[in-house]
Amino acid sequence: MAQNCLKCLKYTMCVVNLLVFMCGTVGFGFGVFLMMNSKVSSLIPSLSSLNLANMFFITGIIMTCVSFLGFLGAMKENRCLLITFFILLFILMLVELTTAVLLLLYESKIDSFLKRDLTDSLEKSRESAKGGNSTMTMDDWDIIQTMFQCCGVQNSSDWKDKVPASCCSKTKCDNQTGCYIKLKAWFENNFLATGVAVIVLCIVEVLGMCFSVTLSCHISQSGLSYK
Repeated sequence: MAQNCLKCLKYTMCVVNLLVFMCGTVGFGFGVFLMMNSKVSSLIPSLSSLNLANMFFITGIIMTCVSFLGFLGAMKENRCLLITFFILLFILMLVELTTAVLLLLYESKIDSFLKRDLTDSLEKSRESAKGGNSTMTMDDWDIIQTMFQCCGVQNSSDWKDKVPASCCSKTKCDNQTGCYIKLKAWFENNFLATGVAVIVLCIVEVLGMCFSVTLSCHISQSGLSYK
């Protein structure tokens, strides 16, 4: 009976890690696609490397590497790989929890930091547009303004005399709500969903760590420690 449970545990780990590996591959591929076929850059100058393409790329790499270790370790019953998988999951969980705590503790400072950086980014975009240059940052503003149906940081007056076409609705190009307000409202509306997602992710990671430790102990007791 115990042997059957361990086999079930082993193949459950294999299936789950295979699914995560496939999702990570898709994310990695999408990140590469964005890097090669778009001009998306960061709206936050202080964190210029933080953009959609890089986030998909890095997340995809992490997911594929960690899930590959878990899949191979479970399939081959390799204790070393399972322990490495456990350590990586533990580190990821600590990083996620630390990030969540820091976001809660420094919410007001992060809020003012984002507002300031968005304003700086818009100023650079406005100056570039005035000179007749098409920039990556300008494309970012077009994307965010079209997606959230907003304009500027506070309102359309941030663009002064050159309001981009992405600010315009079918009837008018002014009096649009600012993107900072829209983004803040979006995060507040999705705060609960984000919190639930983080909790579910932590639970999955804890289960993965428990499964890997259980299989590792079974391998050790079976005399396969160096397999």
